[in-house]
Amino acid sequence: MIKNSFKPEEEQVMENEVVSKNFIETEIDKDLAEGVYDTVHTRFPPEPNGYLHIGHAKSILLNYGLAKKYGGKFNLRFDDTNPTKEETEYVESIREDVRWLGGDWQDREFYASNYFEKLYEYAEQLIKMGKAYVDDLSAEEIREYRGTLTEPGRESPYRNRSVEENLDLFRRMRAGAFPDGVRVLRAKIDMASPNLVMRDPTLYRIRHAEHHRTGNVWCIYPMYDFTHCLSDSLEGITHSLCSLEYEIHRPLYDWVVSNVSIPYYKPRQIEFARLGIDHTVMSKRKLRQLVEEKLVSGWDDPRMPTLCGLRRRGYTARSIRNFCERIGVAKSPNTVEYGFLEHCLREDLNATAQRTMAVLHPVKLTVTNYPEGQSETFTVENNPTDPTQGTHEITFGRHLWIETEDFLEMPIPKYKRLYPDGPECRLKGAYLIRCTGCVKDENGHVTEVLCEYDPNSRGGDPADGRKVKGATLHWVDADNCLDAEVRLYDNLFSDPQPDGPDKNFLDCLNPDSLMVLEGCKVERAMVDVARDFDRVENRTGINAPTFQFMRTGYFCMDNRDCTADHLVFNRSVSLKDSFKK
Repeated sequence: MIKNSFKPEEEQVMENEVVSKNFIETEIDKDLAEGVYDTVHTRFPPEPNGYLHIGHAKSILLNYGLAKKYGGKFNLRFDDTNPTKEETEYVESIREDVRWLGGDWQDREFYASNYFEKLYEYAEQLIKMGKAYVDDLSAEEIREYRGTLTEPGRESPYRNRSVEENLDLFRRMRAGAFPDGVRVLRAKIDMASPNLVMRDPTLYRIRHAEHHRTGNVWCIYPMYDFTHCLSDSLEGITHSLCSLEYEIHRPLYDWVVSNVSIPYYKPRQIEFARLGIDHTVMSKRKLRQLVEEKLVSGWDDPRMPTLCGLRRRGYTARSIRNFCERIGVAKSPNTVEYGFLEHCLREDLNATAQRTMAVLHPVKLTVTNYPEGQSETFTVENNPTDPTQGTHEITFGRHLWIETEDFLEMPIPKYKRLYPDGPECRLKGAYLIRCTGCVKDENGHVTEVLCEYDPNSRGGDPADGRKVKGATLHWVDADNCLDAEVRLYDNLFSDPQPDGPDKNFLDCLNPDSLMVLEGCKVERAMVDVARDFDRVENRTGINAPTFQFMRTGYFCMDNRDCTADHLVFNRSVSLKDSFKK
């Protein structure tokens, strides 16, 4: 029988350990040896303002993997400091994706919003120390005063307000006395610093907006650079791992945690190169634009690099873990071929996906010397690479469906499939056949292929052991099959670098990234799998049943649209591996 191949989240586990040490592990080893820390405590700190993509998978697996390797702890923390862009929907999707990848934060789920009162106290502490001030400059004026890489910044005319005045203004900001954008709280550091981030960065801004967790309690919200490092410190994080663009923010990270009184040791920030994949964009802003402008069907569109989109396309957690492990952790930015990601999926599915037959572009095949109304059953393996996956049965009769491309009335050179008076071909698992002709409609289109079978070749091998020159063809029984919708996906972008300089990424969209095929034919056993899948409560959080359609590719049931009454399959990846190993 064909078995269900989907698993609930709790059955997904981290199976692969990193063998060789990366540069972050070397630094951790050094910190532990020197007694800087006596444990390893990491975190994954997403902002709940969108769905996670495969770039986040690298960070999740790195942070969780290190905590697991060193016997430490791993936190899931939502850096929810921007109420205008954050939603509970994103929080739930992030939990789902981290769990699907195998990450286990146990009971350590935290929110930056948990610390809002404490962060406010730290801000007042900086004001009392003369290290923060309320500024009345507009956002445009602050940018103008900041200077450039070659010119120092200018001090704000409000920079030298007294501690008493700053405290009064900051408390009134909290009380809602001022509208958005009128005042901000800034750190008083160095307007001549060669690092622009250190030129009196903003710590708080006024934003009269409802927060998804705190409601309307607050109308001032801390900035990411102020919140992130203090949240790390409050949670006892030892190694704060982030992507390279935060390297210039590290001095500010250290300045903040060094200038407030927190009864924990100081976390250490270490940067690594973010994941780049060709034919893809990783910006949440751009991904959101694709969704909002309805250029894709949603965040989980199978063409999107989001984890929910990849899962819907049939990517397994194991294939993504293998991909992230193999590309490693680097200090310099690099771009990985999308073909390598496909290679990792193909490698996984080759070992796990059950084989079945499906005809995507059907044309009828009539076995003229097979009795009308007769039917017989054949047994075929579910996966030739793994005998433990068992077998299932298929039926055979006089009328079958085969691929349109498996017949040519006038064959081209080296064509080894069906054509009149051509070579014998194997019907997978059934009989040898030889084409005798075809039937056409009034427009000259082939509507039926005619053939004769060899009754002495049951199972596809002739009793006399003669060599067969033709190809092995897949097929389905026309009297015992189901119609299905099949969606063929390609790269969303035709340009390998749609995010490149002087490019509008929307101009790089691939117009042929989706092709929908109606009236495809699949084995009847698929309806039983679909019925079982219909009973799953959270179908979007797990992998749908995945199969290898023989000679065609790997396909999964669509986790949103597929039902027992309307079968829908997404192509996960083709059979051919184009990646150069």
